[in-house]
Amino acid sequence: MKKMILLVEDNTDDIELTLRAFRKINVPCEVLVARDGVEALEMLTTGSGASPKANPLPDIILLDLKLPRVNGLEVLRHIKQHPRTRLIPVVMLTSSSERVDLIECYTSGANSYIRKPVDFAQFTEVLHQLGIYWLGINQAPHE
Repeated sequence: MKKMILLVEDNTDDIELTLRAFRKINVPCEVLVARDGVEALEMLTTGSGASPKANPLPDIILLDLKLPRVNGLEVLRHIKQHPRTRLIPVVMLTSSSERVDLIECYTSGANSYIRKPVDFAQFTEVLHQLGIYWLGINQAPHE
């Protein structure tokens, strides 16, 4: 079965780079894109009466830290506090190398914190390893 990834990223270049890298490594997955924190939360939340099958959850969320409208840290906190989404693995995929960001993300429930490499070959390798682990090796709980 094809895995689903939610990429939450506001930078168009980074979105294209990520999609290109996933195509290159040939990971069998569908990548949905949310361009800000509000859009991400809307994609993860079902309306009243909506069935989970009508609005399936992603297998993993790749979440940027610096987002417009609602920042990545707030999105992460919401994901980890909401019963429907709290078990989805969240990988912070960010350009921030600030220690305070790293600590706040892990404290708020991030499953991993990856600093985006600038070089495309390195970035592709990071996504390849991420795909192997989170979409292949890792055993995710299902409620």
